Amino acid sequence: MAFSKHTGAKPGDSEPVLQFRLRVLHQGEIALGPGKVELLTAIRTQGSISKGAKSLGMSYMRAWTLVKVMNRAFREPLVVVERGGIKGGTARLTPLGDRVLEIYTGLIEQSRLASEPGWRELRELLKK
Repeated sequence: MAFSKHTGAKPGDSEPVLQFRLRVLHQGEIALGPGKVELLTAIRTQGSISKGAKSLGMSYMRAWTLVKVMNRAFREPLVVVERGGIKGGTARLTPLGDRVLEIYTGLIEQSRLASEPGWRELRELLKK
């Protein structure tokens, strides 16, 4: 049974895929969604906003804008930045940023598990 946590499926793929695109809206903005979660994960892995953005094919300015939206939406920042000199700065997730990623991932998994019976039935109704 094929499930996709995010946009892994492409038009023309042979197997049907159920995608979950959970978004958290807060004060008229998307505080958290698949793209922001990918960015948080990349920042955690790469240790900087610019390297994280580059690994996703995203501009630094776009990434910085997304980080500001997330930091503004939550009670505490999800990402903290330490400005650097010659080698550039670093960025890291705060404990809250790590927890938000954990909760978001759990919500996707809970949704996947709850959807299995209906997805199995719906999949059988699709053309082969």
